[in-house]
Amino acid sequence: MKRIAFFVILTSITLACFGEVKYVFYMIGDGMGPNQVLLAETYTAALEGRIGRSPLRMTSFPYTGFATTYSASNGITDSAAGGTALASGHKTNNGCLGVDKDSVPVMSIAEELHNAGWPVGIMTSVAIDHATPGAFYAHVDKRNKYYQIGTQLAETEYEFFGGAGFHQPVNKDDVKAPNLYDYCEHKEYVFAHGYQDAQNKLNACKKMILIQQTDGIERTKGCDCLPYAIDRKKDDLTLPQITKTAIDFLAPREQFFMMIEGGKIDYACHSNDAATVIGEVLDFDAAIEVVYQFYLEHQDETLIVITADHETGGLALGNSDYTLNLTALQKQQQSLYAMGDTKEAKKKVEQINKEAKIGWTTGAHSDANVPVFAIGVGAELFTGWYDNTKIVEKIRDIIAQR
Repeated sequence: MKRIAFFVILTSITLACFGEVKYVFYMIGDGMGPNQVLLAETYTAALEGRIGRSPLRMTSFPYTGFATTYSASNGITDSAAGGTALASGHKTNNGCLGVDKDSVPVMSIAEELHNAGWPVGIMTSVAIDHATPGAFYAHVDKRNKYYQIGTQLAETEYEFFGGAGFHQPVNKDDVKAPNLYDYCEHKEYVFAHGYQDAQNKLNACKKMILIQQTDGIERTKGCDCLPYAIDRKKDDLTLPQITKTAIDFLAPREQFFMMIEGGKIDYACHSNDAATVIGEVLDFDAAIEVVYQFYLEHQDETLIVITADHETGGLALGNSDYTLNLTALQKQQQSLYAMGDTKEAKKKVEQINKEAKIGWTTGAHSDANVPVFAIGVGAELFTGWYDNTKIVEKIRDIIAQR
């Protein structure tokens, strides 16, 4: 494996004298372009009976930039290539994860920091062996090698994982291969099922994997994601709860790195489901609020960076007469997925989008630039317009000032 030196050579830019960063939060809204953020803000303002926007926590951060997202092979990236760029600073081909365009493994910042003694937490609202979380620990030439990705997860020794569980917990090509849940337990990970169980186990283990409460079926059939915010039931695990648990679990260790993904923004955008997108952006922002409250207690030691791997859906606000009618989205009380994803359900969602004056150009990804929001130690480096590979380089530069 090609190893990237932890202490990178600084750019020719003269860096300011930073404080000693001890806590790094790298937050990724999968599929979250500028208009996904604006939709959530404008919808919230509309519910308040006014034109304009109601700022989210992320948009209140003092430093903002924009990043390009193309991959080594395509003008429009997928999540594997996008995640790899964000995690390692290397462009790769669509479909590749944790390797460069020639399939040579590249180290993520999470691996670098863990090798340097930092505790690491990786969390998401989708499966923990999915592309974006996998970019921070796995190295495969095809992102659909879920079992291999999950095996590499168990071998990282990272202190905390949180999400929906494994997408593919069994090796379909080798019936004798261990179930990933069993393999993680063999590697001394303790599974917590739901928020309360995790709180009860905070002081009972050194490595934790927090997943949704289940009846055990996930060990054979897998779990793809947590429920959408719009469909959530009382006892469902949430990304803000996972985030709080990770902080509670890792904060006593004096320093840490966390990657937190709002993974289902992308899923809802693939479905062109605006009402569900809003719920996911607001849920991601609620996780950001949890992190921000930690920042307020450690302002001289914390860096928070928020971005996206790509935009999904080609979302546009406005499709006819210079007006919006976003309150029409209140008519939708379930996600398209919960409605059964039938033709009738799709027509209903399309009609509500039309009434709200929302348009989509695609059911796939776009080449739109993505926002970058930052606060804390060294956050001023994140202004401007740059490539997505530069984001992690900037984080490395800040850490190298320790």
